[in-house]
Amino acid sequence: MVTRTARKLSARERLLEAANELFYSEGVQTVGIDRIIEHAGVAKASLYNTYGNKESLVCAYLESRKARIQDRILRTLTRFRTPRERLLGVFDAQGEFFTASEYNGCAFARATAEAPDDSSVSRAAGDYRTWVRGLFTELATEAGYADPEGLARQLHLLYDGAGLSARMDRDPSAATTARTAAAVLLDAAPLVEPASSGPES
Repeated sequence: MVTRTARKLSARERLLEAANELFYSEGVQTVGIDRIIEHAGVAKASLYNTYGNKESLVCAYLESRKARIQDRILRTLTRFRTPRERLLGVFDAQGEFFTASEYNGCAFARATAEAPDDSSVSRAAGDYRTWVRGLFTELATEAGYADPEGLARQLHLLYDGAGLSARMDRDPSAATTARTAAAVLLDAAPLVEPASSGPES
């Protein structure tokens, strides 16, 4: 009988795993480098050789959160057939995050609360927000709405508000409420006028 042993995580992976757990549960500003190193079970030199400094580790943590969220949303959207259904499906995916026992709000909002606007941490959070807005814009364009960018901005505000409500009010149904509001927006938003075929000959 062949037994498989679990692959030993590299120092980089252990540091990122520790950062992901501690930064998300306790906050980027609260958790110091020594806590991360102790939790990861690595030498201090490993952190500096791998990430250079705490800010770079925070950026790597945010990038890993972004990849995880992207994967969850895009997998959820494969269940829907039309662009309109997929626009609403983004909120279904968001709701799955809210029902997780470890949900503790938006990692990007929390990480940038005390970060300078021109920091790499703020830029990493900005990349995530650009992706979310871009996804809404792309789906709104595919659905044939006349102002996809304006609609995407409105949907993004609902997305942000749902995340804040789920965290502050401890309300996992916030995504369902946001989805209902999004459906009203989609019903009211004008579609692209069909091209005229011209006068009949």
